[in-house]
Amino acid sequence: MIPEKSLVVYKNRPALAAGLEGEKINIAVYGGDTVKVREKDIEVIYPGPCSLKDLEESAPSANVREAWELLADEAAPQPDVPQADGIPLKELAELAYGVFSPRTAWAAWDLLREGLYFTGDARAVRARSRLAVEEDEKKREEKQRETGDRAAFLERLKKLPPLRQWTGQLGGEKNSPPELSEAERRFLLDVEALALGKTDKSRTLKELGRSETPQEAHRLLLASGTWTVWVNPHPGRFGFSRDSAKIVPPPPEQEERLDLTGLAAYAIDSPWSDDPDDAVSLEASGPDAYTLWVHVADPAASVFPGSPADTEARGRGVTLYLPEGASRMLSTEAMSLFTLGGSHGTPAGQEVSPALSFKIKIRADLTIEETEVFPSLVRVTRLTYAEADALIAAGTDATLAALASLAERNVERRLDTGAVMIGLPEVHISVSPGATPAENRISIEPIASYRSAEMVRECMIWAGEGAARWALQKRLPFPYIGQDAGELPERRLPGLAGAWQLRRCMRSRSLSAKPAVHWGLGLDAYTQVTSPLRRYTDLLCHQQIRALLGRDAGRGGEPLGEEEILLRVSTAEAAASAASRAERASRLHWTTVYLSDKKDSVWEGVVLDRKGNRGTVIIPALGLESQVSLRGTEGPNDEVKLSLLSVRIPEGELGFALA
Repeated sequence: MIPEKSLVVYKNRPALAAGLEGEKINIAVYGGDTVKVREKDIEVIYPGPCSLKDLEESAPSANVREAWELLADEAAPQPDVPQADGIPLKELAELAYGVFSPRTAWAAWDLLREGLYFTGDARAVRARSRLAVEEDEKKREEKQRETGDRAAFLERLKKLPPLRQWTGQLGGEKNSPPELSEAERRFLLDVEALALGKTDKSRTLKELGRSETPQEAHRLLLASGTWTVWVNPHPGRFGFSRDSAKIVPPPPEQEERLDLTGLAAYAIDSPWSDDPDDAVSLEASGPDAYTLWVHVADPAASVFPGSPADTEARGRGVTLYLPEGASRMLSTEAMSLFTLGGSHGTPAGQEVSPALSFKIKIRADLTIEETEVFPSLVRVTRLTYAEADALIAAGTDATLAALASLAERNVERRLDTGAVMIGLPEVHISVSPGATPAENRISIEPIASYRSAEMVRECMIWAGEGAARWALQKRLPFPYIGQDAGELPERRLPGLAGAWQLRRCMRSRSLSAKPAVHWGLGLDAYTQVTSPLRRYTDLLCHQQIRALLGRDAGRGGEPLGEEEILLRVSTAEAAASAASRAERASRLHWTTVYLSDKKDSVWEGVVLDRKGNRGTVIIPALGLESQVSLRGTEGPNDEVKLSLLSVRIPEGELGFALA
């Protein structure tokens, strides 16, 4: 029976019992609420009679620790075992406060609820063991110290000068941010996690009253000196590691391969490329008819569907190419197993590589007559585009000269079938870390136009078209690439403005298990097979080709079905799309860092489009497009001079104005 006007606890709040009403008890909760409760929902801590106003009295001075020590000594428990028998809450109040009253009863309940020195309930309060109390006291002291240190650190952050005072200095900052201790840096771990896309919340930013965004997190990390401008957070935000794949596939087993080492084969690429996975050869096969060989690296010889290396590559989708280096879809060790040829300029005859070779017979009208595919051995000479162009211009290499001529004619053929060619300035961005921040270097170099680059592109397109037709003829489930037609402008502008118009008309490509028209290339069927070290869908094509060749040769194996192809393509393409966004964001990041100490520098630009007094301008030297205010009659293809006004690294924003 609950005495009337006794002090009770209800949901950890003090209340006054106000009498029975049926089977329930009326209680007045401290603060004004009146509720009906069951007897088991409350606990009596003072029998009364009393008033809730009694709780507003000041509690007598307490001897809490002495009370605990007395109870602990009397019980003499084991070091980590609480007292077995307890005392009523009334006795705890008397021991700790010298008197039992409504106020001390509630204070004693608070001690019990706090749980540092005592445990149990109002009927049986027990002293906790000395070991447990000492451990908790230490933890609470550490927490209080942590709370104080954090509060002091937050105050320090609030007083930081604006970020703009030091973002312009790439090394040896004149106005350097404060140096933080390791103890202080721990308070910014949540900020780093947000900046890297590992979470969408930050307690620190919230307590500072700042927006919880990756950009704001990046800004604070720069301002506090936790990060420098040399940290690129964008791969992490899109779920990518800067490390390459870890799983090393086994070397390919010995097998019968077509010996093509007698053909001159050329792997032609940019000077910074270090993973050559395609090469070309050419044979005359009749009057104005040729056999084009496209030799491709052969990782599918040991990276089998469903293997650990295959699963890892599928999750990445593509090799992530960043200005600071590549994060490879296949492990770095796999490059030595499968890349074609040696270093740039390796003479033919000194390097034999396994390959998957596409033999493409080309008619006089440059259409494909027949395609065959063979596991092969090739001797490959590596050349840069500049080196290949020099050989073509000098007329000293008949194979390269013939390939260049065929490629140029094929461009005209594809244009006649509706292909779209877009030529906008591109740049190569590279980041070279030095021993100190002052020695770090960023370079942005325009990518020159080479005749051999066009030649290689056309050979790869022939290979993609030939492989698609071969798979279709063989009824082989295959990932085909299509592109719907875009809406071309009624009036095509010349120059860069016209190329920009065409790019805006382009629609996204689509992958399907059925062949489809590729509008941009002007082809009825197309896929990609020439980069199996860089793109998972190319590797998937190779796996299907090898499975079919093995089955037809009686070596076993069975190609994947359409449904499984689509599942694998879906996974890989989602990752590849994220990689593309990460690459674009990273390139913009490094461009902003490159320009951050070049305020007021002047750049040559070309107007691509104008709407009202605003225009889209491209800066060819940076491969960068920007929106600017135009003041005169500047229109498409007009050359203008732009002055750099502002750089915002965390936001990836650059501000230009007409100089």
